[in-house]
Amino acid sequence: MARKNYRTCVRMGNWNEDIFLEETKLSITEDGFIHYGDKVLVINPDCEDPHGGQVVFGRLALSVTPEEMKAHISNDIEVPCEVTAMPGVSPIGRNTFIILSLDGNALGEPIRYGQNFGLATTAGFDDKMLYLGSDHKTMMKSAKKSWLQDVYLTDEFTYLTFWQATYFDPQLRIEYEGFPVPANTKIVIKHCHTNQALAANRKYSLRTYFGKECEVACHTHLDSHKSEKPLNYWVLCTGDPSDHSSIMLDRPNPSSEKTIPEEQAVSTDAP
Repeated sequence: MARKNYRTCVRMGNWNEDIFLEETKLSITEDGFIHYGDKVLVINPDCEDPHGGQVVFGRLALSVTPEEMKAHISNDIEVPCEVTAMPGVSPIGRNTFIILSLDGNALGEPIRYGQNFGLATTAGFDDKMLYLGSDHKTMMKSAKKSWLQDVYLTDEFTYLTFWQATYFDPQLRIEYEGFPVPANTKIVIKHCHTNQALAANRKYSLRTYFGKECEVACHTHLDSHKSEKPLNYWVLCTGDPSDHSSIMLDRPNPSSEKTIPEEQAVSTDAP
């Protein structure tokens, strides 16, 4: 009788979805800051548009979103790969990102406002590294629904994948330049090459392999005071040291366990 032999490297069933959704552990910050090499969630905090039109609500996490057909037939993630903002902020393979230094020599050092860094993800794979990138929009390349500047994942770490953190309040932005970026605090993430801010476009939902999610684009949305709107706000979220399956944004904040406030970040000496 014929018998089929399967090696351990053979993957069967919907294995790639299991990889994307496998739980991950985020980095734990001991000094309250974000460091090169940290594993974080990139979260757009819950907000409501006073002008209406919003169709996606709640906290959203930046996520890897492969095309559904390619996810079924391919043993790898094809690039460029789409990026969306998913509802729910539990750390899993597809929404966990790594903070990278440009030369690889600053591992463990805090990133600072105005300093270039990279955002990368393995999407749960052991031998894959994808880098968050963007470029000027063209007639052939733009965000699917808003037609704004596209954001994608690529396997090439170039200037198109460099980003900067800026303080969310433009009136204090110069004062904070050069100081360490606090963890679990809202910031604006700007693309170095185009100077546009990363945005979760909550007016545009997309049907993805994982359900309805929010479009992500690169565009600085300003209000009447020339300040970025909440869809440009992001939080680099770390893990909860008391519960590795949870995040700091979900942790109760008694006075004895508060994370470092923004005012303390300014007291740290800038270079």
